[in-house]
Amino acid sequence: MKLSRFYELVVKFGASRDPRINKSAIKSYPDSALLYGDPNTKIRKILIGVDMEVGELLLADRIRQREGLDLVISHHPEGKAYALLHEVMRLQIDLLEQAGVCKTVAQKLLNERMTEVERRILPQNHTRSVDVARLLDIPYMCMHTPADNHVYRFLEKLMQIKRPKTVKDIVNILLEIPEYGQAEMNMCGPRIILGSPNRPAGKIFFEMTGGTEGSKDVFEKLYSAGVRTLVSMHLSDEHFKKAKEANLSVVIAGHISSDVLGLNLLLDRIEKEEKLEIIGCSGFKRVRR
Repeated sequence: MKLSRFYELVVKFGASRDPRINKSAIKSYPDSALLYGDPNTKIRKILIGVDMEVGELLLADRIRQREGLDLVISHHPEGKAYALLHEVMRLQIDLLEQAGVCKTVAQKLLNERMTEVERRILPQNHTRSVDVARLLDIPYMCMHTPADNHVYRFLEKLMQIKRPKTVKDIVNILLEIPEYGQAEMNMCGPRIILGSPNRPAGKIFFEMTGGTEGSKDVFEKLYSAGVRTLVSMHLSDEHFKKAKEANLSVVIAGHISSDVLGLNLLLDRIEKEEKLEIIGCSGFKRVRR
């Protein structure tokens, strides 16, 4: 498989799992990109991890010397894809509207949050890892929101089938998934951080895609729209306080484990076209379905 084809499939499959109702709004995923390398490179063996930075690229070079390697993939965005992370947050407006939040309110809150994220990222050394890939001449890419879209759709469908009655039921359902089960063995599995385990789960809102955490002021709007439980990858202290004030139950599914699930689901579809040799590191372990 050529590198260009691999990237095309990432975008195509990411779009097919995009939670937005209006698919015409999907132009691209700026937080997912081919960061370095010839698009015509033949890809057979890939090193994949959740965070693939300078140290992991040096590891990739060592593996390449020892047994050959064609591509390094980071889930989290690097280079120009990291600089544009705030752009994919627009996706969250649609999710909030679907949950019952007024679109105008959702847009205002997300625009403020996007500006905040852009300011935070702007001074970072974006090209650090990309420069290393260039100097080592190792093809390098990242696939972020396309993978996150897969975990969002997977969990949404699973909860619709399983119909958890209590917050505790949500955690038990998550633990049946291999990626979350592995996280539990490493002491970082799904857990309830707000609310009683026996509290009714009610209407669930999933925070699994859309770049990064949305506005901290959206939780009371979600509660007013009927949401009672938030299932997230992670939650900052500021967001935690606001969710608590809004009287929401919160289940943290797990950041890295959720990322790994999304990557695996995306790779399952890509490998239907051509089997690849995949080496996992930096939190990633390949689980095929």
